[in-house]
Amino acid sequence: MGRSQNDDLRLAHSPSSARLSRPSRPGSLIVRTVYLLRHAKSSWEDPTLADHDRPLAPRGRKAAPRMGAYLRREGLVPNLVLSSTALRARQTWELVAPSLPPDIRVEFRKEIYGTDPVELLGILRTSPDDAGTVMLIGHNPALEDCAARLAGAGDPAALKRMASKYPTAALAEIAFDADRWSVIEPGTGRLTRFVRPKDLD
Repeated sequence: MGRSQNDDLRLAHSPSSARLSRPSRPGSLIVRTVYLLRHAKSSWEDPTLADHDRPLAPRGRKAAPRMGAYLRREGLVPNLVLSSTALRARQTWELVAPSLPPDIRVEFRKEIYGTDPVELLGILRTSPDDAGTVMLIGHNPALEDCAARLAGAGDPAALKRMASKYPTAALAEIAFDADRWSVIEPGTGRLTRFVRPKDLD
């Protein structure tokens, strides 16, 4: 798919982000990691706006940069960000981004908005293999369902929290033993963390 269709904003790879997040090799395995970030809390104040055009609410504007600061502290730097084109998803990334290296590759994809978990998995499978770590910024219920389908194992406490509720601005980190994105399957991922804004209080 061409750049204009994907509405790409930034295409350069940051040397620092590539150094931090390239596929790791524990033994002979290649680990690929996806960060599934739900957009921050959106506003319903203006009923005339189309759903796609709703901005973040004040609570969302507070939560998103806090999640960005958490990513920086933990060294969670994606090589590639795939975001919905919805305004609330764009604004979420805009508030997360200042905490991360400035040249991360970012693609805004129309197909992430209003999609289903099967299509989200398809989008992840088409990620370039030189991006060992991918962040996907999307919407429920598709994002939550995709995370649940992918995570066949993982930290029991994190799995329990994620199954209970996937609130706005929550982040799931799922790792795969895979040499290519195209081979990841439901149930083959390990949920290594699930972080909600209230966990950062």
